[in-house]
Amino acid sequence: MNALTLPDIAAQASRQALPLDWVGMCGIALPVVIDGQRTSALADAGVSLDDGEARGIHMSRLYLALEMLEQQNLDPALLRQVLQRFLDSHDGLAQQAYLRIHLDLLLKRPALVSPLAGWKRYPLSIEAQLKNGMFHVELKIDVPYSSTCPCSAALSRQLIQQQFIDDFANQALQHSAVLAWLGSTQGIVATPHSQRSHAELRLRLDSFIDELPLIAVINDAENSLGTAVQTAVKRADEQAFALANGQNLMFCEDAARRLNLALRRSPGINAFALRVVHAESLHAHDAVAESRWNWEA
Repeated sequence: MNALTLPDIAAQASRQALPLDWVGMCGIALPVVIDGQRTSALADAGVSLDDGEARGIHMSRLYLALEMLEQQNLDPALLRQVLQRFLDSHDGLAQQAYLRIHLDLLLKRPALVSPLAGWKRYPLSIEAQLKNGMFHVELKIDVPYSSTCPCSAALSRQLIQQQFIDDFANQALQHSAVLAWLGSTQGIVATPHSQRSHAELRLRLDSFIDELPLIAVINDAENSLGTAVQTAVKRADEQAFALANGQNLMFCEDAARRLNLALRRSPGINAFALRVVHAESLHAHDAVAESRWNWEA
């Protein structure tokens, strides 16, 4: 019995000659190596279909090219190699290649005071493009933090002042009595409201950068805000966290400005767009601020 040649439908001519901007696959499961650690990720891989006469691309070739990501540390050079393989395997069909990698970056973060430490999750996307010989890499990083409302803090202080007047009116003040009052719920009658917040950072990297500045960017962002959420804590850490929130009262506008200034100083970044979201505890809606630098949509 003669072997039959398997049909290649994708190689047939299209009935409607029309180029396409992006063709590929989304949600491909694969392992990647970040800073020497292997982690699971999802990848979106695609190319442009510039030959409008062609019916389709060779998706299996994109899939096989992703094997390069399994063993080598993820950096701009490796991303470019993968994109170039996308194009080489579609010579005559595609002039542009795209790769998006979605993963959770796990970093072990120390407590503020105690020797404890724990793992914190940072949702991360890495987008790479090779278009007409130009290579671009963008990062999307979500950084959680805590925010305490300055207005609520001021109103709480005013209530405490009024309670102090009511409790000590026409009395000779004694140090021990005032100290006890300050440590009681009778004296501290109000506290400011805080909320878990997060910063959505979208960063465009310099073309000459050798490494992905993931940890450096996260550290710069958290240091600028001063109220990074914690993992494992003892009471001393919780107290230090309360102090950090009290010393870093901020509206969403304040947080956006802090991040803007910090990211401008971060090496390897030539443009960014950021969005901060404060999940209000007073209101049922969120407070949001956005800021850009050198960013063109």
